[in-house]
Amino acid sequence: MQGNPHAPLSLVEYGDYECPYCGRAYRIVKALQEALGDELLFAWRNFPLSQVHPHALRAAAAAESAGLQDRFWEMHDMLFEHQDALDDAHLLAYAELLGLDVERFARDLDSDGIAERVRADFLSGARSGVNGTPTFFVNGKRVMNRSVEGFKDMIEAAKKG
Repeated sequence: MQGNPHAPLSLVEYGDYECPYCGRAYRIVKALQEALGDELLFAWRNFPLSQVHPHALRAAAAAESAGLQDRFWEMHDMLFEHQDALDDAHLLAYAELLGLDVERFARDLDSDGIAERVRADFLSGARSGVNGTPTFFVNGKRVMNRSVEGFKDMIEAAKKG
């Protein structure tokens, strides 16, 4: 999670690092975080659609592996800023750029623990009715309109209670 843990607004995204729509939503989320500051808590959940996006599962594992070295959000951003280069060679290069212990990162990338963490996110999404990416929830309520206006409307409604 990123932001104020006591924020009045929570935004949860189920996403896929290779999904072009998630790439567009990434920029919207960044703008919302900037605009709302301490009023927003953002949580990312992995929902790799690996049958459509062949690198999505591995990219999710890369973010989680970076998280074991306290660099989840840096890797998260790197993956979205380089959506067209998510093969293993690039993932290892990103780990190096972020100053990670690359050997540890490579081991973690293939670990059962990381695979289970990604799978747990995916199953959580499926139980919540997620069937595509990106899927967002504001204060527990699913956002159906993923436009900037849709988010603004949901946030305003959430602020009012």
